Amino acid sequence: MTENKSQPGNDRRQRLAPTERKQRIVEGAIQFFAEAGFSGQTRELAHRLGITQPLLYRYFPTKQDLIEQVYEELFVGRWQPEWGALITDRSRPLRDRLIDFYRAYANDALTYEWIRIYMFAGLAGEDINRRYIDLLEERLLTPVCAEVRAEAGAPAPADVPIGSLELEAAWHLHAAVFYYFVRKYIYQTKVEPDLEAFIIDAVDRTLDGALAITRRMVGRE
Repeated sequence: MTENKSQPGNDRRQRLAPTERKQRIVEGAIQFFAEAGFSGQTRELAHRLGITQPLLYRYFPTKQDLIEQVYEELFVGRWQPEWGALITDRSRPLRDRLIDFYRAYANDALTYEWIRIYMFAGLAGEDINRRYIDLLEERLLTPVCAEVRAEAGAPAPADVPIGSLELEAAWHLHAAVFYYFVRKYIYQTKVEPDLEAFIIDAVDRTLDGALAITRRMVGRE
């Protein structure tokens, strides 16, 4: 599987500025961990990068330091600040906002390296997954619950706190998009070739149900 991958250049004989050298190491580590998982040795990574292991350790004294930088670059760094404003912009229908968000998120975040490193991190017991889930719930899923409430005419979270089942409903949509790329990059099985159509369908199926249930709950209350 070679999609979205490129071999890091051999810069053994190049004199690079420290910031550029560090960035190359991080980029190489992202590709390396996506292929080998977190059991991959820094010795092999240094060999791939065309540098010595002591030079690698000069920038990242431990393997965990390097993993932490990969997390910042790949997961935190790819989260775009404007996505939060997109979700909460009530001048547009919520359906359109969700479609636009997942279109951007799928293209900018859910790459071959992102998906594979996320899965390897979970298997290795790294806390990357737990921290990213916290980020998602804070920046995306809880705001989506609030917007579903607003669209359905339900009480705001300030008046009635968001329940665990509401949060799970927001996870349903996110999980559908995420699993599309798991099937593509981990299992390498057939997926719907029209990503745009898949996102629209996933949003419609999930949002329609979420709004209907929220409105029924309002009626009961």
